[in-house]
Amino acid sequence: MPESIFDRTEKLIGEDKVASLHNKTVAVFGLGGVGGYVCEALARAGVGHLVLVDHDMVNITNINRQVIALHSTVGMKKTDAFYRRLKDINPEIEVTLHDCFFLPENSSIIDFKKLDYVADCVDTVTAKIEIILKCKEAGTPMISSMGTGNKLDPGQFQIADISKTEVCPLAKVMRKELKDRGIKKVKVLFSKELPVKTGLRTPASISFVPPVAGLMIAGEIVRDLIKD
Repeated sequence: MPESIFDRTEKLIGEDKVASLHNKTVAVFGLGGVGGYVCEALARAGVGHLVLVDHDMVNITNINRQVIALHSTVGMKKTDAFYRRLKDINPEIEVTLHDCFFLPENSSIIDFKKLDYVADCVDTVTAKIEIILKCKEAGTPMISSMGTGNKLDPGQFQIADISKTEVCPLAKVMRKELKDRGIKKVKVLFSKELPVKTGLRTPASISFVPPVAGLMIAGEIVRDLIKD
């Protein structure tokens, strides 16, 4: 039998679970330093259909942390660049692109009931709240990334319910917004590391922090999808 790109994965989780992943649809909102590595890991794990939502283009300042960012991709739409990359990883993968910023006014573009899992890797509170609301309405499992900027220690990332978060400024804002809306039980990735004070408005970043967050999120998604 010819070798498959998923041979090593089958040895770890079994053929039946690899086959199950081929039939799953996961949406990733935000294709930056975190979301890009979520896409990368899900494709390499064998998830059969990815729905990608982002409106940014690859910028040269992305190269320090984003898997899709290369000198050869600067100026490309991130959705287009990821389509090409994911098809190169697994030619059989289905990739649906939404080249837009996801907001309440255009949230109808996604049918959340048709998704098996959602990864929220966007930066804006408004979009994060809308994604969570839509997942709750549809009964779709999801995980939301909290802040990864101004951090140096990826070993301090944790996955927990939003009610268990601490230190992270974005998580604090999200806890309040969700509480005001009566929303409970939201799985998030957050860091217990105090942000580095840079004095700058734009968050600082480094090569090894957002990728770890993205890989942890992808691992959580895959483990949830293959649970017995």
